[in-house]
Amino acid sequence: EALKLWRLAADQGHAEAQFNLGALYMNGQGVPKNHADAIKWYQLAAAQGNAYAQNNLGLMYFNGQDIPQDHAEAARWFRLAAAQGDNLAQYNLGYMYSKGLGVQQDYAEAVKWWRLAAAQGQAEAQYNLGVSYKSGQGVPQDYAEAVKWYRLAAAQGNTYAQYSLGIMYEEAQGIALDYVRAHTWFNISAATGHTEAMKNRDRVSKKMTLQQIAKAQKMAN
Repeated sequence: EALKLWRLAADQGHAEAQFNLGALYMNGQGVPKNHADAIKWYQLAAAQGNAYAQNNLGLMYFNGQDIPQDHAEAARWFRLAAAQGDNLAQYNLGYMYSKGLGVQQDYAEAVKWWRLAAAQGQAEAQYNLGVSYKSGQGVPQDYAEAVKWYRLAAAQGNTYAQYSLGIMYEEAQGIALDYVRAHTWFNISAATGHTEAMKNRDRVSKKMTLQQIAKAQKMAN
């Protein structure tokens, strides 16, 4: 029933319905999966300024899904959606700048877009901001700022941020040395299968008392 209504509205030029139809064809929900039809409806919605469609169309150009791979075209659509405040598109555009895909490589520009996405709570952008501040890529190196962004991403379950936060505690970078908290974050990250986190947890354990290990394990749970 929803499909009929969306198709009717999409045929009448309703951008949100066009996006919804594109998503159904993209994912094969209620209709056979068909990337060509997904592209058709995304293009119609994107041309009307629908940010979700613009971002998804960018992803299809990026991946070359039933459309010739075109990083410049992907970046163009990401930019249009990002300018409307879509946090996924902001993250994606930042990624394009960080890798020099479809745009000239520019770490400062990558940080600019990740910061906008991170401010909206986008965990991957928060993690990438942390990496940027730790390495001093696109921003002046600032360990305390790296810790801040790692912590925000870690709190949302980003396993890489959890691991990185453990490193900061273990190496006293931007934060006081704390093996208990280092162990805690390595343990949390290891629970998702992060192998380096497992190794680091076991390594830092050798610098800790049994009481400290017990406390760290309790905090991780």
